[in-house]
Amino acid sequence: MDTYEAILTKLDVREFSEKKVDDTVKTKILQAARFTGSSNNSQHWRFILVQEKDNLATLALDSTSGQWVKNANFAVIISIDPRIPGSAIDAGRVLQDMELAAWNFGVVSRVFTGIKEGDLRRDFALPPELKPAAVLGFGYPVRRIKGKKSRKPLEELVFAESYGRSYPPAA
Repeated sequence: MDTYEAILTKLDVREFSEKKVDDTVKTKILQAARFTGSSNNSQHWRFILVQEKDNLATLALDSTSGQWVKNANFAVIISIDPRIPGSAIDAGRVLQDMELAAWNFGVVSRVFTGIKEGDLRRDFALPPELKPAAVLGFGYPVRRIKGKKSRKPLEELVFAESYGRSYPPAA
């Protein structure tokens, strides 16, 4: 799939089918994470792959906004080293790369950041030096999705040279 097309059509999905994602595809999604750039090439993030239904249910309970993850085929807990400058940006970069890699194989995803940190640390043995940044749930969609997004026009979001100057600039 063309990367630009993937960005334009990738949707967040909360409903997943029972169809299992092949281990080869899971590995490619994790490889996409591994190859993502990071602050000073620190590669500080760590990932916990959650696949067992009981653990997905626990992950849902460890969330304030991601109860839907219990129905995902698998999830990835993204943790970062908060001592690394730019680590929060790196979390966003790595989750986007995983989502786009998944979409390339027809696998849908959704992110949640509403984490009950103490519970997640206890339930998934997260070491104290790492901070849970986000959780991504993955699976195949329940129904065929069209990939059509509703977005504000570019002219409303982008300014030329300084805030408030029209884009595209007047000729």
